Amino acid sequence: MTATEIKREMTLWMSNDIPARMFYAGKRWRVTDTPTRLRESIWTAPLQHGSGLYGWRFQATSDGGDVAVFDVYRDEDDWHVHHSYT
Repeated sequence: MTATEIKREMTLWMSNDIPARMFYAGKRWRVTDTPTRLRESIWTAPLQHGSGLYGWRFQATSDGGDVAVFDVYRDEDDWHVHHSYT
């Protein structure tokens, strides 16, 4: 069995420092619940450069009506989707 990692473009827009909208996997998503702040203790991603990760978990709905829960984190440069649940 081979694990495949797919990198997808992701842009996150914040409102008052809280996720509000994003573009991911070719779709526009609107945050449709109250996001939960995630701290480094819950991450299974390796910590690079000795700095901790922080991120958010939120439900979002696409323009086409798809609903998913996303765990997103910020590294030094950009936001990334760590997990998504449908």
